Amino acid sequence: MPALCRDCLTTFADGARCPACGRPRIVSHPELFDLSIAHMDCDAFYAAVEKRDNPDLRDKPVIVGGGRRGVVSTACYLARIRGVRSAMPMFKALELCPEAVVVKPRGAAYAEASRAIRDMMTEVTPAIEPLSLDEAFLDLSGTARLHGAPPAVLMARLVKRMEDELGLSGSIGLSHNKFLAKIASDLDKPRGFAVIGRAETLDFLADQPVRLIWGVGAAGQAALDRAGVHSFADLRRWDKTDLQARFGSMGTRLWHLARGQDDRRVSPNAPVKSISNETTFPTDLSDPDLLDGHLWRMAEKVADRAKAKGRAGRVVVLKLKRADHRLLTRRHALSDPTQIADRIYRTARALMDQAQDQAPFRLLGVGLSDIVAAEGADRSGDLLDPQAATRAGAERASDRIRARFGPDAILKGRSLR
Repeated sequence: MPALCRDCLTTFADGARCPACGRPRIVSHPELFDLSIAHMDCDAFYAAVEKRDNPDLRDKPVIVGGGRRGVVSTACYLARIRGVRSAMPMFKALELCPEAVVVKPRGAAYAEASRAIRDMMTEVTPAIEPLSLDEAFLDLSGTARLHGAPPAVLMARLVKRMEDELGLSGSIGLSHNKFLAKIASDLDKPRGFAVIGRAETLDFLADQPVRLIWGVGAAGQAALDRAGVHSFADLRRWDKTDLQARFGSMGTRLWHLARGQDDRRVSPNAPVKSISNETTFPTDLSDPDLLDGHLWRMAEKVADRAKAKGRAGRVVVLKLKRADHRLLTRRHALSDPTQIADRIYRTARALMDQAQDQAPFRLLGVGLSDIVAAEGADRSGDLLDPQAATRAGAERASDRIRARFGPDAILKGRSLR
């Protein structure tokens, strides 16, 4: 059976240990060197970056997230052992793991690490479909001839480089389509490498819970439960027409996924649908000045992300959650797309002014939607605001200064509120 040492990258026939280095970190599978669709998922990415950058955190449980009223962005594996999970309310996480060190997210550090990983990926294949900062699909079809090694070796080499050069680890899923590759990447975390071959697909999926299907949320899971569908074997007993009648267009997809069929291509140009930033406050907030400061900082973060991606948005979105948990969403369509923080802020501020009488708020979010390429953005200006072009030019100049001297080289007074 084909085997690969994940430490020294030696390939060999089979065995419990590598014949070259003697180590046991072996992945072996009958189809190991025949599969070319991979999913790479970094291990506890935000927490891993924090531990790398602060060695004092290395042996401590780390939670990246907001205050006690916020939620967990990422928890390291020491915290996960105690039951802490992403998106868990922070107060619950600290009940489970009171000794955890809570670290505020550092978006710029995570984006920088993500870019370094993406650069390594592009040396392997141009066919990369990012899903977030810390995970991506890769299509390695045809790369064996270019690099002189099968896709499995190239992916093992990638995560080894990540550890050696960046101090970050990742887990690999390798299969014959995206659906199975994503499932595989979660089977052996952290520092995992799992393979699902064509021959074993049906047997592997049979007893697996249908919650493994990416994109089936709580409502979808409840609908499947009501239909008596808990495993892939249950799903496979349904005819396609019956699934379509019960679940609409989703029924067709369920029928194919029940059989491990997924013909979606790895798409390097998958569109960005929205760019946003939000925060949950430690206490409900109604002070207009404090809300204004948060609004500006979020507009800056959204603008920075839009600029980094070379994107702009035609619609500014404001998201508010009241003290009674009622969610308010307001949108304003612009005359032309923008990626300028000042314009995002002023538009969102006008939307907030309309909702101020519903304060206090426990959550505030700002975003851009209807995303397009940045070419041509912010050119028409604002006929009702002659100074808009001047402020946009000043912001571009500030961007250049921060890029050279650091993010704190220039700060607006409102960001200190």
